[in-house]
Amino acid sequence: MAKLLWVTILSCIILGAITVTQVHGEILESLPFLGQFLNAEGSLGFLEILRSAIANFLTGARWMWLGVLTLLSLVYTAWLVVRKILSILFSPLNLHRALGDLGYTEIEGVKSQKDVANIVRRRRKIGDVPPVYPNGWFSLIASRDVPKGQARSVSVLGQHFAVFRGEDGKAYILDAYCPHMGANIGIGGRVIDNCLQCPFHGWTFRGEDGKCVNIPYAKKIPDIAKTKQWPCFEANGQIMVWHHAEGIDPTWMPEVMPEIDTGDWTFKGKTVHIINAHIEEIPENGADLAHLHHLHKPFIAAGVDLRYIYNPIYAMFSHKWVAQWEPLPAPDQHIGELNLVHSIEVWGYTIPFTTLSVTVHQVGPGLVNLKFKSVFGSGVFIQTLTPEEPMLQRLTHEIYYDWWMPAFLPKLMLRGEAMQVDRDVMIWNNKTYVSKPMLVKEDQLIAKHRRWYSQFFSENSPRLSFQKENNSEW
Repeated sequence: MAKLLWVTILSCIILGAITVTQVHGEILESLPFLGQFLNAEGSLGFLEILRSAIANFLTGARWMWLGVLTLLSLVYTAWLVVRKILSILFSPLNLHRALGDLGYTEIEGVKSQKDVANIVRRRRKIGDVPPVYPNGWFSLIASRDVPKGQARSVSVLGQHFAVFRGEDGKAYILDAYCPHMGANIGIGGRVIDNCLQCPFHGWTFRGEDGKCVNIPYAKKIPDIAKTKQWPCFEANGQIMVWHHAEGIDPTWMPEVMPEIDTGDWTFKGKTVHIINAHIEEIPENGADLAHLHHLHKPFIAAGVDLRYIYNPIYAMFSHKWVAQWEPLPAPDQHIGELNLVHSIEVWGYTIPFTTLSVTVHQVGPGLVNLKFKSVFGSGVFIQTLTPEEPMLQRLTHEIYYDWWMPAFLPKLMLRGEAMQVDRDVMIWNNKTYVSKPMLVKEDQLIAKHRRWYSQFFSENSPRLSFQKENNSEW
């Protein structure tokens, strides 16, 4: 809107200047005739002075308009430059990669990347995949996206949730569909105190237990009038839900980053990737150390299209990875720990200041905290992985960094992380799941990770319905 306003003002000024200049020219041209006419009446001295004054005024006004126009143009250009610089330095990054944005190669005769993605989804061999919705805590939505007194509808994990923030500032999660007539209370529902009112008939449900506390037109509220309330936990800038196929209460809790709560680390940016794969494929990368030394070794400036990342122009640069993954013992058996050191090399020599030490905690099936330290400060990548559909995952990375650091450096790190993920996406979007992979001795951590991950499946964990998934489009 600001740009449009300025363009409109400048356009009016330009048109006004042109009009005034033309009118002034016509007046100046008529002045000699006016002088001749009035000279016949014997007023030559006065008219000469008047004509000269008018001519000087109009000429000065013309230059004044041009000066004003030039000044405004310079001010507007400077304002755009300053705003861009401030945005680069201080504004958080917000990058969203939809399913068709990357990770697919061309198909002859198909122009739309969305059509390419759907064709690959239909034709790809999926494989004998594990259950599609594991048990554990999953991020539904960022805390900042649910202000006090507002509700949101979120559909993931084969469920539909209404997420709202009560007047007490707490987040609550209820079933999205009203048990009365099926309206989605997360869309158009009103937050009243710590309850959510259905937009259809006004039934009001309490956030803490889902019980109906008001039916505007009923004299009595039936005891059975309630909706499902889901276990909710809010930390690290995320509103999370506990999902378990057997309906049991939480058996473990997510890690909390105290530096985020105290404000020592502040939000610097977010990236989102929509991925066509089984959920287990993505965290399994943490134990697949061999892929780090192959897929992620070429310098990121070579791009994300795997057909071209071995560009000889960038061959002198490479990424070096030293990593080790292990599951933690009880009572933290739901956590897998990856210790990682990353650096950039040129002709085999480490570039100073590029070394980054990262401690990664895979917390359950869908939460990962990557705490890092470098010479430029410390922070954390908050990674969340949530199934939007059986074979469609939402992968997010949010970076929190030392409060005193301008956003430029964290944004640069986040973009670098996103480019490395882009390379993985091209693998994930096109691969099949191999339930019994042909592993060598050096791949033993992959088998170890699969045994660890299996704890998040149970007897009633939902499995893929091939017919439904095979015909799905987005």
